[in-house]
Amino acid sequence: MNLQKTAISVALVMFLAATSMAGDISGTVSCTGARDCRDVVVYLPDVAGKFPPPDEHAVIDQKNLVFVPHVLPIIAGTTVDFRNDDDVLHNVFSPDKAADQFNLGSWPKGEVRSHTFTSCDSFCTPVILCNVHPEMSAFVVVVKNPYYATTDKAGNFTIHDVPAGDYKVAVWHEKLKGNGTTVTVPDTGSVAISLEMHH
Repeated sequence: MNLQKTAISVALVMFLAATSMAGDISGTVSCTGARDCRDVVVYLPDVAGKFPPPDEHAVIDQKNLVFVPHVLPIIAGTTVDFRNDDDVLHNVFSPDKAADQFNLGSWPKGEVRSHTFTSCDSFCTPVILCNVHPEMSAFVVVVKNPYYATTDKAGNFTIHDVPAGDYKVAVWHEKLKGNGTTVTVPDTGSVAISLEMHH
């Protein structure tokens, strides 16, 4: 009886291991023509499966007359909460069709207004603006799956828990261009890549 339980336990462990083979994609983006390499979105455009948006809302804050974060990648269908943490009125709108050309109006400190990005089901980068402060801008980068990352100031990034396999890696920046690359993700562990962006 104990031998049978052991065999079942081993089979279960092997099954779970086989169904959860995933690795990380880590790397660095080098940028020519920008002050640093922050806010590059590195993503996998072609991953099989359906990926519903998360129940938890994403957040863009308005703080010190700046949208924070400046670049927010999300899965299509995600709701974004726009907060106002400044002592002045702020407005949030987008002129882009990919964002339904919405305008949430203006509101004071402490309030939150939301928008769900449903018009784009593939890849789009609607700009977010403030009617009250024209110098403010941000980008919501709408992708098809959760396999994406945003670079830090030095250009470092990690995309976690990618199912093992071969993938195309793409990049986006509001001013720079890059060609991306291809990568083979291992069953476990991490694969390192280097990417370049330029004018």
